[in-house]
Amino acid sequence: MTADPPPGPTEALSPVPVPAAGPAPRGARPAFRRWRRTRPFWAALWTGAGGFVIFFLPMAPLGKILQVGVGGIAGMAGGIVLMAMALLILLLPGQRHTAGVIAVIAGVASFPLSNLGGLFVGMFLSVLGGSMAFAWLPEKPAGKRGGLLRRTRPGTGTPVPSPAESVGSGSV
Repeated sequence: MTADPPPGPTEALSPVPVPAAGPAPRGARPAFRRWRRTRPFWAALWTGAGGFVIFFLPMAPLGKILQVGVGGIAGMAGGIVLMAMALLILLLPGQRHTAGVIAVIAGVASFPLSNLGGLFVGMFLSVLGGSMAFAWLPEKPAGKRGGLLRRTRPGTGTPVPSPAESVGSGSV
């Protein structure tokens, strides 16, 4: 029986190409990160998870659920509404306030309608996600931030008016 010799240090580590420092890294992960930061992603995730728990808990075996019948139908309807609100929060961030309020109302309404709100887990997740969606604000662009430092004219020290200040000021 012959064994191959162990790989040497140059054979074990293959050179990995290092991307050049450019304006933005390319690939699926950085693109997803940029997309995710433009919308209330975590709010949609928690709301959808709460809707999933509320939707599927009535489908558990009869020995594990607390209420059977109309409560099961109401639980499935509430779960569908919550998952739809999660999609709305994710895909239309401009409608996040309306969807967040509806998610909180549906989550609280699931308490009496669906097995104590998915045994409190679904209710908690949907209220958390709806609240996060309502409170989410889009990120301000880096170039638009106001600061204490202003540009000054070289040698004189007088501030240079920004384009917004100089347009329509009426002074010449």
